Amino acid sequence: MQFVAFERAKQGTGASRRLRNSGRAPGIVFGGSAPAVTIEIDHNALWHALRKEAFHASILDMEFNGKVEKVLLRDVQYHPFKPLVLHVDFQRVDEKTRLRKKVPLHFVGAEESPAVKNDKCLVNHVMTEIEIECLAVQLPEFITVDLSKAEKGATIHTGDLQLPKGTKIVTHGRTNITVATIVEPVEEVVAAPVAAAADDKKGKKGKK
Repeated sequence: MQFVAFERAKQGTGASRRLRNSGRAPGIVFGGSAPAVTIEIDHNALWHALRKEAFHASILDMEFNGKVEKVLLRDVQYHPFKPLVLHVDFQRVDEKTRLRKKVPLHFVGAEESPAVKNDKCLVNHVMTEIEIECLAVQLPEFITVDLSKAEKGATIHTGDLQLPKGTKIVTHGRTNITVATIVEPVEEVVAAPVAAAADDKKGKKGKK
């Protein structure tokens, strides 16, 4: 994905407020051999881009001062209740940049699994994203979790995932983290109308 950024001349809280009022979002680009640069981006274009999953978990082409740089979205600050981006951070990357990044999990094949198809089980998504480590050029947009062979009572762990080449999961000291569980459907028990029956009996006694 590609976006256009412009150099931001003025800094500070007041300047950023005026910038947002003019329809631009303030940001910064850091990393690599070049110094950090403050930037501004068209807010509407940025807002729509942020709604796309790929913008959060893939290498982006940033057009800046007539050149295109490879960057990665690192942080976004939103207004607490307004549809407004307060600030955005990007990191420059190249073929040698090694990074850690959270990427979304895409669960596929559940409808074809014996657990869902035959036993009417439900899939409990314990995790929706996972942190990985890899070279920037190897960063996947998502990790696929194949549930097509899942059976009743099964638990899917990080060790069951098929990772792209050169990618490893960051576990922070934990081992074989649970990604999803296959659970049986809970049967709804309808309580007997005890109170209604009691009232009915009282009504019949009163008629005698």
